[in-house]
Amino acid sequence: MGATTTIQLHKSVVNALKEIKAYPRQTYNELILQLIEVFKRVKSRNQYDEFLHKIQQYKMRELWDNKEDEAWEDA
Repeated sequence: MGATTTIQLHKSVVNALKEIKAYPRQTYNELILQLIEVFKRVKSRNQYDEFLHKIQQYKMRELWDNKEDEAWEDA
């Protein structure tokens, strides 16, 4: 490992990190790296979901905003 730095964390953050450790001797460095990977995966999945949602919005507008459906409303 390269250079090491010191960061300041509130006690509540340290306690929260202790609670989510995978095993008792897991270092905070390992834990934070694991959290970063999870965040990246969630973020990329969310971008994909937003992309699909935008495509679906266009298609739903195409399906629902048409003259044939409007004619049935008055039947």
